[in-house]
Amino acid sequence: MAKRQIEVFSAGCQACDEAIELVQRLSCPSCEVRVMDMHDPSAASRARELGIRRVPAVVIDGKVAECCAAGGLDEATLKAAGLGQPL
Repeated sequence: MAKRQIEVFSAGCQACDEAIELVQRLSCPSCEVRVMDMHDPSAASRARELGIRRVPAVVIDGKVAECCAAGGLDEATLKAAGLGQPL
């Protein structure tokens, strides 16, 4: 079964932990959530490829969520991007 790919970029801070909790709470069986630790060089490289300059940041199917590009997590924007929506 195909799954929506969700990446949560985190530096291990309290705000990042809250973002991870939000994404995990909103996710559904169609979502595959991966936490990307910015201390890991491969995760940091992936973040640079995506243009991520601050964390926490959420990427849904290879696209930075609008709320993250604009400044902060927003539950409604993440849901509109597909988080927690069955395929």
